[in-house]
Amino acid sequence: MSGPALVGVDLAFDRDGRKVLDGASLTMGAGEVVALLGANGSGKTTLLRLLMGFLRPARGRVFLHGAALEAHGRRIIAQKIAYVAQTHAAPFPFLVRDVVALGLLPRTGWFGAIRAADAERVDEVMGRLKISHLADRPYTEISGGERQLALIGRALAQGAEILVLDEPMTGLDYGAQMRLIALLRALAAEGRGFVMSTHHPEHAHWACDRVALLEQGRIGAEGPPGQVLTTAAIERLYGVKVEAVETKAGRKAFAPLNLG
Repeated sequence: MSGPALVGVDLAFDRDGRKVLDGASLTMGAGEVVALLGANGSGKTTLLRLLMGFLRPARGRVFLHGAALEAHGRRIIAQKIAYVAQTHAAPFPFLVRDVVALGLLPRTGWFGAIRAADAERVDEVMGRLKISHLADRPYTEISGGERQLALIGRALAQGAEILVLDEPMTGLDYGAQMRLIALLRALAAEGRGFVMSTHHPEHAHWACDRVALLEQGRIGAEGPPGQVLTTAAIERLYGVKVEAVETKAGRKAFAPLNLG
């Protein structure tokens, strides 16, 4: 793993007079998967959008490969960083293949011709995500989980080295979640970096190299999942008591206490 690829330093953001973030800092390196956890309303999506340059911080800076994010220009940023939002509604019934192919736009532009190599890239991405069978179906007619996979495919087709994922497991069934975790690990091994928000501590344990906990507008704790994701931390974040359970494979899961 090389040095930092995407860095947010002392980021602050206000909305309607309320402090959403108040000095949050987050770093992601190439080949690293970083999970961002926090309660609803803690500012996870806001922090991700600041890292992408979609929002302007009231204080603090974002750096991409050591240079201020805004110094790169929007087209370069789009080529280097891909964003997958939690929800997306398509205004037109594009085919799934065409949605994935939208990831080519930062390189081809709206009116650029799609080369044979580009079409092969789209097919390869859909194959990796196991959605090739959806290629010729309208995006508006597939399930929410299938739409999420198509959006992740669009980000991969973009060829970006950094992917910012806002709760990427939303709408995915258990099998699709496990396949996506395996894919993230494989892509990280190829040198891509990921920052993803999640509400599932298990996903952070299984998929991520590092975990950051967003609390009261700041990163309250950060480090390897085994060190940061304690039962006390989960109770502090979500207000629920849990016990840690370790599987035979050495993976950690959490079981709530005193349900009912």
